Parts: sequence; C-alpha cells; structure tokens
Amino acid sequence: MATGDLALGQEQSAIAARKRVVNDFSINVATVNGSGSQSANSVLLKSIFGMGVPVSGKNLFPSNIAGLPTWYTIRASKDGYVARTRDAEFLVALNPETAKSDILALPAGGVAIYEENLNLKQYRDDVVCYPVPFDKITAAVCPEAKLRKLVKNMVFVGVVAQLLSIDLTVVENGVKKQFAKKQKVFDLNYGAVKAGFDYAQEKLVKQDPFLIERMNQTAGKIIIDGNAACGMGAVFAGVTVIAWYPITPSTSLVEAATDLLKKFRVTPEGKATFAVVQAEDELAAIGMVLGAGWAGARSMTSTSGPGISLMAEFAGLGYYAEIPGVIFDVQRTGPSTGMPTRTQQSDLLSVAFLSHGDTKHIVLLPGSVKECFEFGMAAFDLAERLQTPVFVLSDLDLGMNNWMSEPFQYPDKPLDRGKVLTKEELDKAGSFARYRDVDGDGIGWRTLPGTMHPKAAYFTRGSGHNDAAGYTEKPDEYQAIMDKLTRKFEGARKLVPAPVVVKNGTSRLGFLAFGTTDFALRESMDQIKKEYSKDVDYMRIRAYPFAHEIHDFVAAHERVYVVEQDRDAQLASLLKLDLPAEQVVKLRSILHYNGLPIDARTITEEFATKEGL
Repeated sequence: MATGDLALGQEQSAIAARKRVVNDFSINVATVNGSGSQSANSVLLKSIFGMGVPVSGKNLFPSNIAGLPTWYTIRASKDGYVARTRDAEFLVALNPETAKSDILALPAGGVAIYEENLNLKQYRDDVVCYPVPFDKITAAVCPEAKLRKLVKNMVFVGVVAQLLSIDLTVVENGVKKQFAKKQKVFDLNYGAVKAGFDYAQEKLVKQDPFLIERMNQTAGKIIIDGNAACGMGAVFAGVTVIAWYPITPSTSLVEAATDLLKKFRVTPEGKATFAVVQAEDELAAIGMVLGAGWAGARSMTSTSGPGISLMAEFAGLGYYAEIPGVIFDVQRTGPSTGMPTRTQQSDLLSVAFLSHGDTKHIVLLPGSVKECFEFGMAAFDLAERLQTPVFVLSDLDLGMNNWMSEPFQYPDKPLDRGKVLTKEELDKAGSFARYRDVDGDGIGWRTLPGTMHPKAAYFTRGSGHNDAAGYTEKPDEYQAIMDKLTRKFEGARKLVPAPVVVKNGTSRLGFLAFGTTDFALRESMDQIKKEYSKDVDYMRIRAYPFAHEIHDFVAAHERVYVVEQDRDAQLASLLKLDLPAEQVVKLRSILHYNGLPIDARTITEEFATKEGL
C-alpha cells in the first residue's frame, strides 16, 4: 500500500471511530439460490447471537429454480428490534447478476464486500468498499472444485467477522454446531472461515463505523423458526395422525413434527405409534384429518393459501358435523399461485368463513415462535373441546425465518379431550343425543368408535340433521342446530387466547394488529414517541372469534388504526362485522402488501400522514 493510501486509510479509520455504529445495523448477503449460502448465513447470525446481541434473520429467496438471486438479511439490534428494516447498511455481494443493483441500494455511508473482479467501487463513491479475492482464497483452501461454490460462502463469514470484530472463537462454535457430526466437513468450512478472517486482518484497512461488541442480551434464549415451533407444539399436544400435501412455505412444519414423532413415538420394538401420510392433494389430506378426528385421534394438516382453497368443502363438513381437527396455514402471497416465497396475512377472511353457507371457524393467530409452540398445543385442546376444526394462522416470515425466543415451557396441564362419553357414563345415562345442547354451551356429547355400548352409535351427518343426528329437512330443527353452532362460537370467545394489551394508557389513539405485524408495530410506536412526541395505545389480537376486550379497547379510543399485511384490510373487515356500528366508524387501516415483511418506518410514515403530523 502506498504511503498516501495508508494515510488516507488511517484518516478514514479515525473518522469511522468517531462515528461508531455498534450493534445496530443490518447485513444483506446477496448470493444465488442453491449455492449453499444457508449454512453460512446461519453461522453468521448465530455468531452475532453468540456475542450476546439480539438478532433476527430474514431469507428472501426465489420460488422456482437454483441459480436465481437470493438475499438474506441479518439485523443486529441492541434495543431488541427484530422487524425488517427498509435498508441494510452492510452488503456482502456475491451474485454478479445483482451486484450493481445491490450496491446502488445501499444508503450513503454503507459498506460493500464483494469479489474483487466485480469492481463495484465504480458505481458508488459514498460507501466503503472492500474488494476481496473470494475465488482465489476458496481455491487455496478447497482442492475439490465442485465444492468451492459452497465453501466460498464460509470465506465471507470470516471476512465479515474480522471487519465487525466478532470473536473468532464464537464463529468457530457456530460452525461446530452447524456441522456437529461431520468432522471433515467442519474442518473444511472452518478452514474457509479462518482464511477469510486472516485475509481481512492482513489486507483490509477498517474504514467503516460498524461493529459488533459483546452484550448480555441473549443469555438463556434460543433461536428457532415458527414452523419447527408449531410442529413441536403439535407433538406435545399428542398428535398421532398427520395427513398433508407438500407446499411452500408449510412443508418444514410437517417435517419438524415427523422428526420428533420418529424420535419419541416409537416403541422399544420399533413400532410407530403415529401415522404421517402424504396425501394425493390437500382435499384428501383434510378428509383424512377429519376421519381421524372422528375416530378419536388427534389429527392435523399443514398447508398454505392454495391448499386452504381446496379444503373448503371438508372444512364445512367438519364445522357442521362437529368433528375436531387442526389445520396449520403458513400464509404466503396470493392470489392464485401468487409469490410462494413471499409473506402476507391475506388468508384471514377465507379461513374464518371457509366453506359455503353460514360457517365460522376458530382461528388462532400466533405472533411469535413461542406462541407458535403454545398455540400449536392449544389448538388440539380447543378442537376437541369445541368439536370443530381449528385453524392456526402463521405466515412465511414467522414460519421459515429464524427468531430469537425465550425457551418454551414444558406443558403442565393434562390434555382436554372435551365431552367424550365412556361406556360407564353411557351405562349411567342410558342414552345420548349427539347434537343435543344439554347445558347451553352449544357443545353436545360425543362417543368414539369402538365404545362397547349399544347406545354409543350415531350418524355423523353433513346433511341436515336434528339434535339426535337423524336426517331432517324441517326448518325448525335445522335452525336449532345452526343456533347451537352460534352459541358454541360465541362461547369460544372466552376459550381462545385473549388479546395482549401491549400499551393502554390515556391516549385517544390506538393500534390493533395480529401476527408478525407486532414486531414492526412495537418499533414504530417508539419512533412515533421519539419523532412526534405522541403516545399510541396498542392491543394485539390473538384469535377469532374476537374477545370482548377488543370491543372495550375500540370503545375507549377516538381512532383506532388496524395495521395488517394484506391489500383488502381483512382484519379491519372482520372487526367491522363484529363491532357495534358506533365503533366501526373509528377504524382506520394501515396496509402493507408487497410481499416483504412489514417494517416500522412504513407504519410510522403512514400514521403520521393520516394524523396530519
């Protein structure tokens, strides 16, 4: 390095040191699908986590074939924010096809690490550029040419770790966890990390202000994705039958549940005590779920929007014939095929009323991976207690991305099988009527197939039936059953997860939201307080039917902004059907539906515009 260049580098380093940005920025890794970048991204994310810094990761990948662009954004936030940010300040550009647009998207003062022959410095003079000979470094540590595109990603982990001052020992531990049972694979990958780290240490002069410094904000926490958490919850709930058809982004939910079932639900003799069936389509899958639920098994399926559309007829059967079952819907962007690897909250209305005729379903709305686990368990209890299909609405962002969480609590309550009559109980009762509402809660007693009692049998009817399960077309008998279903649904308001009051002070303004919108909304509230000196109350909805506390929250505020990730204001529409007329006029919508997870700045700006701030 020439003397002038060295002096310039030292001057830039001094400037950077005075404007240090510590534990508060995002890293965007731009690669190609199928290049093995997932492992490297995971190691980098978990290394920052291992430094005690709150972190989140979001994967933006193509829905079709290998070789197309993919981006992975890691956000480090000393304040614990985990929502997506609009801009990433730190770029790792390894995809020649998108490199120019990627560096042009950087904010001024950002950082770009890239393969040196891309010469990205020609496009920006207001960002710090670190050209690195990734191909040469990779070739030196990986003799097998066919493995180099995979190992190359680990080189960038080493470069980033050195530039951000991430402890190399922490990175090493991350690589060990990633390749725990494969020593040779570990040796190769850690060798690539070390080569990248050494190159950056010897050849690159630190010119940017971004650093990771040790904190103690991740102690005792775990990192997991929502699909794995839902699958785990289902296993803890006692699921024994899973019928499904593969679809992005829900497939890994069933895979996670299946792995646990194979580990914990096999007898010493090697006999499985569960059944996982890949059906020919989603229609068959939910049919199997309802058949198993009718037979007394705890059963489930997992799907996304297109699968939900196919399940409509059977969902109506489950509702009207009152059969338990659990349907996990990991929402993606529609309509039609839409964008299978983008996220949205646009299945809410279709799921709430899925099927023809007057139908209302129980819908649980987890807002974190911890709630994915908890609601994954609760859904089975609710399905059997209420004798109805129960839907759990996650989304791609929550389901497929890594999230930091408190450890899950081991369940301490027995399973709630609801109103099931045994032979002994039938002996005392003498008989029963399957659909009779004996105690006013809208829920009849049921028996399970194989109950050895002459009075245990009944017809399960999807056609018109009376309270004794007999066929009918009598108007009064049909209406009585429909009214009973309404009473059951109304009673569910007190059984489903209650809304969470995040903030409820003296503000005349309120927010309502559900699911992953929560992360951005909490951050936006801090922005609104800081930038406009305004407090806004917030309640997070966690289930449909809506609890009465939601009515009270709307009644207590002059205007309530409903923030959601869909075009058609589906949550607001559902609320308008539920709220008294005088409260409906208070609702305003803030909508986000471009397929990317909502960010705090979008909410803040839309709120400020609507409020005239």
